Amino acid sequence: KTNHYIIPDFTITNNGDELELSLNSWNNIDLKISNTYSSMMNAVGKQKKTKKQREAFSFIKQKVDSAKWFIDAINQRQNTLYATMKAIMDYQYEYLLTGDDTRLKPMILKDIAEKVNLDISTISRVANSKYVQTPFGTFLIKSFFSESMQKDDGETVSTREIKTILKEIIDGENKSKPFTDEYLTTKLKERGYPIARRTVAKYREQLKIPVARLRKEL
Repeated sequence: KTNHYIIPDFTITNNGDELELSLNSWNNIDLKISNTYSSMMNAVGKQKKTKKQREAFSFIKQKVDSAKWFIDAINQRQNTLYATMKAIMDYQYEYLLTGDDTRLKPMILKDIAEKVNLDISTISRVANSKYVQTPFGTFLIKSFFSESMQKDDGETVSTREIKTILKEIIDGENKSKPFTDEYLTTKLKERGYPIARRTVAKYREQLKIPVARLRKEL
């Protein structure tokens, strides 16, 4: 059996009730052009050049320009990654400060794309492929995104909050008489979450919780 370890791309630390974000070292490469090549270009550039020297100068310049382009591309990528995660951290500050799922705000890709002025597709690539280490565990960034739903009192909550409440209700049930999806729907409505039975079933399945008859314990 092979163990697969997740290496986070970011780390969020709580420093005296203030969150700090860092881009992890393997993702934060500091590249520079060798002084040897820069000096060589300057030296050759100031001379009157033979055909061979011109060819050599052109070759070196082409390679240095390619290196500069590559370094700029890497720096741009790092800036994009950091700006995206910073916007997510600021948006979900209360949740990341406490680890309380009920503090997770509804958030869609468009919310972050507008904050950092990037395409939704760019935010999606970061969210679907990058991990962040927090004081409460390491998570795929995608897990911080969720649709919204309006409670009976008008408050807007995230679907992840509803799943947390649903799991709490199921965890507290009498296992000899587990709650049906119909009854779970009623219990959620009592708490102000007016969702349909089929939605409850969908959330239960996403939580990998089996139906009532399979949860029954004698």
